[in-house]
Amino acid sequence: MPMNDDPIRLIVTGGTFDKHYDEIKGELTFRDSHLPDIIKHMRITAPVALEIIQLIDSLQMTDEHRKVILEACARSMEDRIVITHGTDRMPETARILGPAGLAKTIVLTGAMVPYKIDGSDALFNLGSAFMAARLLPHGVYIAMNGRAFAWDKVRKDFDHGVFRSKDQ
Repeated sequence: MPMNDDPIRLIVTGGTFDKHYDEIKGELTFRDSHLPDIIKHMRITAPVALEIIQLIDSLQMTDEHRKVILEACARSMEDRIVITHGTDRMPETARILGPAGLAKTIVLTGAMVPYKIDGSDALFNLGSAFMAARLLPHGVYIAMNGRAFAWDKVRKDFDHGVFRSKDQ
């Protein structure tokens, strides 16, 4: 399958990917997104349009938040979109985006360990999502653990901290 150099819109919604460790509170919280710095260091050769629409944990995400994500995708001038998202409710958001039938390739990704913490899977998942957005046909996907799943055929395996096909 040929690679393309189409611009990609990167939509930031929060999730573990962007969490910081707050030494005072002793918990993971949000300050700012890490994505502007990450994009500078990733050496992506095609244009990336970064849009930060929210910084929340997906456990706090409501249908109103998902509607904002859908609207951001619909108004995007780019037809290749990567969304950083919390992993706990990522499939729920994909189930809102998928049936919308946008003529775009939309790939959700996240991290089980925050970007700033040693051993994070954030960069691997983000790189995989960019590759998936470049190669896959229009549709909605989740890219995690080195795999891409169609929006309606994926689940999070909470016992093992990975994403799997619904039938696994």
